[in-house]
Amino acid sequence: MTATLDGSPSASGSPIRRSFGRKKFDKQPTQSAAVLLAAPFGDPIPPSAVRAAVKLSAGAPVAVVTIARIYGSSLGLPNPGLMPTRKEMDAQKTQIEKTVRQIEKLGVEAWGQIAASRKPIKTIVEAAEARGVRHVMVIRKEQEVKWRAVVEGNIVHDIAKKLGKDVQVEGIAP
Repeated sequence: MTATLDGSPSASGSPIRRSFGRKKFDKQPTQSAAVLLAAPFGDPIPPSAVRAAVKLSAGAPVAVVTIARIYGSSLGLPNPGLMPTRKEMDAQKTQIEKTVRQIEKLGVEAWGQIAASRKPIKTIVEAAEARGVRHVMVIRKEQEVKWRAVVEGNIVHDIAKKLGKDVQVEGIAP
């Protein structure tokens, strides 16, 4: 007997595998947290933001998410040259490990996550909803040029709009 096309187990008990025999994406972590500390552009997370997140959490776990930016597509098709490099991913991993150690040193449990995405706002919103957070702290750069704010938008406002009024969102400049 063979497996069905919807992925349900066959007579042998194993689901149909995708081509190349691996899953397409990792699942979104769902450990609950009170505060989500997000670095949407891979910016360094300052110690003041870590202290503020621990204070807001009131002893509950803190989640840390950093986004490794995928820069678009070539001719409408995904292009491996636009993906984050190994060096960029290692830098993100080092940053997450450092931040998690700082949080745990302050006596609070912490979770870290690196996400590669073209849409950092959507990724942060999904992480916040999956973890059931009450507060989201976004690390953002100070925009000195006004036209840049028009082009890039206000990431803190966009995240707050998508999460609704139940979750408090604030931006922190390094």
